[in-house]
Amino acid sequence: MEGEYYNELSLISGRKETVLDLAKFVDKGVQVKLTGGRQVTGTLKGYDQLLNLVLDEAVEFLRDNDDPLKTTDQTRRLGLIVCRGTAVMLVAPTDGTDEIANPFIQPDGA
Repeated sequence: MEGEYYNELSLISGRKETVLDLAKFVDKGVQVKLTGGRQVTGTLKGYDQLLNLVLDEAVEFLRDNDDPLKTTDQTRRLGLIVCRGTAVMLVAPTDGTDEIANPFIQPDGA
């Protein structure tokens, strides 16, 4: 009952709440995927309710010339950047994640 009342109040007041709780990622490494295929990593320094992100020591992973949706191992140092919230598609911590081989790719002989 209290949750319904709170939701009605937030609708009446026009306040929006973000689905993400980014407070736990502040001063920690994050990986951010942006619309258009860009991918950056860096230390999250701040954010707002519109999902605008401030990243320090940001590094962009450059895209493949043949396939713009694929990233390469080449990087570009960006330093302190602001990622506009409307372009943010994914925010993930860099700690505790590892890249693995795609288990769905069929071997050439199959």
